[in-house]
Amino acid sequence: MPAERPTPSKPRGRRQPGGGGGPAGGGSRGRHAMRGGDAETVWLFGIHAVRDALLNAARARRRLILTPNARERLGEAVETSGMTPEIADPRRFPAPLDPQSVHQGAALEAEPLDWGRLDGLCRPHAADPAPVVVLLDRVTDPHNVGAILRSAEVFGARAVIAPRHHAAPETGALAKSASGALERQPYLRVRNLGDAMEELRGLGYVLIGLDGAAEATLDAAVAASRGQPLGLVLGAEGPGLRPRTRELCDSLARITAARDFASLNVSNAAAVALHLAAMRG
Repeated sequence: MPAERPTPSKPRGRRQPGGGGGPAGGGSRGRHAMRGGDAETVWLFGIHAVRDALLNAARARRRLILTPNARERLGEAVETSGMTPEIADPRRFPAPLDPQSVHQGAALEAEPLDWGRLDGLCRPHAADPAPVVVLLDRVTDPHNVGAILRSAEVFGARAVIAPRHHAAPETGALAKSASGALERQPYLRVRNLGDAMEELRGLGYVLIGLDGAAEATLDAAVAASRGQPLGLVLGAEGPGLRPRTRELCDSLARITAARDFASLNVSNAAAVALHLAAMRG
């Protein structure tokens, strides 16, 4: 596991509110279910996601809405953040969330995290000469991406990398599925996934694409990468890896199944792959 954990950069030129909200007297209301009051903010919800965002000094926060019960549960985190929450009636919760969102009485409008550039984040170094990263090719479901972030954090990955478009953005649903991992595990959005793969290869990474029809097994392919930086490349369920993504992989491998049923969703496949990578020693 890495000896040093990269931390996101704080946004420049924007106010970190210590009072009851963001700029212009309390922040703006979101037009979308999970996005914030403008294109640069997001509404996080749920006790775990909000607590971890409040405790993350690198997270720029604008507006905090809590029910009395959530205020009690998040007391220490609220005090640490320096924010003054708006206390809301749980029957008329004012945060602009999807009605089906399980917010547990806690919602926070915040700015997305900035993890910097791929080169600085993923470059091997003396304390961590063989890091592991996960690359997601058009994985758009926020629940899957949130679960992948959790697994990546548990197994010590350096980052989860996805394209800026045709991928799950940082939203409240993703943050809740990540259960706090979004504040810890870098989720790096890049302009072009193929270019990012080329850059990783230039940094010495071996790139293994997961493909259920591949001849090689994933355990053998991962074991062969011991001592080298490793990128695990996963595609969306159904379409799988796109042609250019496949071409840029050094090898394709499948997860070994005990029976004639080899169907795992992408988050489960990522967890298996990350476990194998962590066992390389």
